Amino acid sequence: MREDAKSEEKIWDVAVIGGGPAGMVAAGRAAELGARVILLEKNDSLGKKLLITGGGRCNVTNAEFDTRKFLSKFGKDGKFLFSAFSRFAVKETIDFFNSRNMETKVEAENRVFPASGSSKSVWDVLVKYMSRQGVTILFNSPADGFVKKGGHIKAVRLKDGGEIEARAFILATGGMSRPETGSTGEGFDWLSNIGHTIVKQGSALVPISVKDAWVKRLQGISLPNVKISIIQNGKKQVTQAGKMLFTHFGLSGPAILNMSRDVGEALKYGNVSLSLDVLPSFDYAKLDSKLKEILKESINKKFKNCLGSLLPAELSPVMADLSGINPEVFCHSVTRSERIAFGKLLKNIPFQVKGLLGADKAIVTSGGVALTEIDFKNMSSRLFPNLYLVGDVLNINRPSGGYSLQLCWTTGMVAGEAATTASKTAK
Repeated sequence: MREDAKSEEKIWDVAVIGGGPAGMVAAGRAAELGARVILLEKNDSLGKKLLITGGGRCNVTNAEFDTRKFLSKFGKDGKFLFSAFSRFAVKETIDFFNSRNMETKVEAENRVFPASGSSKSVWDVLVKYMSRQGVTILFNSPADGFVKKGGHIKAVRLKDGGEIEARAFILATGGMSRPETGSTGEGFDWLSNIGHTIVKQGSALVPISVKDAWVKRLQGISLPNVKISIIQNGKKQVTQAGKMLFTHFGLSGPAILNMSRDVGEALKYGNVSLSLDVLPSFDYAKLDSKLKEILKESINKKFKNCLGSLLPAELSPVMADLSGINPEVFCHSVTRSERIAFGKLLKNIPFQVKGLLGADKAIVTSGGVALTEIDFKNMSSRLFPNLYLVGDVLNINRPSGGYSLQLCWTTGMVAGEAATTASKTAK
């Protein structure tokens, strides 16, 4: 893998703009198929956001091998992706990494991680993939837009005034999430300048800040299976199920991230509260029976010490405080009304939403290129057939759980192949 742009030829076969996951896969695949490829990266290193994704563990994909079920998670946008996913989907992704000596493991909610537990393993595979195929990388080279010629893109303009000419271009600059990694959204300006429609950006997957000070007592505590609902004007709006994490500012984790866009939308219309059910497998009657059983078995224990079979140890005293039951009282002294109220609390813990954390904490952003302006058979622009658009550039909302990276692998692979074919035709 060369790290300069000097070449005997003036025109590259394929120029990739952006060294994130989609860009690296696209560059590697194009070079593997025989194209002369240059990758332009604005930073001094590749994959900065990839290395911090999933808390540094990197949720590579989701082990849902039924493509129809997988794409249903993208909502109405999923219908656009069938063609691309018919060529490279979850099985192909896992095979790609496994065949390059990166073992994977499947965790809760079918999330696939490198067996090493480190995103560096994913990074290593991608960098070696490009290196072995001879991709040339130009670091510290921020792009500044496209140069058009007729109905095609002729070159990508660099901020230092230079130009990189190619027969095909792949734009993989990402959205606006985590700007400290280089995802600052400038690719949308370039696309808008050449006539593409850009749907307004907004943070899609972000943590939620709450007003309730007691959550700080639970900072770092994770609940593996909860249901949480958005409440506005006394009515339940949206419910998500899954894993949740308490933080010093409020709430995070997959279930929270996946509902954050709906919270943001609801906040436009007034105050928003959340209702947390920490025991969704119990209905009210079943939970009351369980509490009766626990109190009876622990008759001479203090209330704060009897809930270990039902709740995480750290959560029990906080819930006792919220219920108004003295945590020091013995179980035989807990009244029927207190027990019933406690059960209702565990099924409906209230939070007052303060707001969403900013784009600097977003996992992905919503918005991007209008999907009707892309040919998803090959990821090409319908306005400029030698320009290919991949990854977070696309206006596709997706949940957390490996779906965002799978979108990168799929669109990157398909674009890499198509760009190579187009470059050979153009010679």
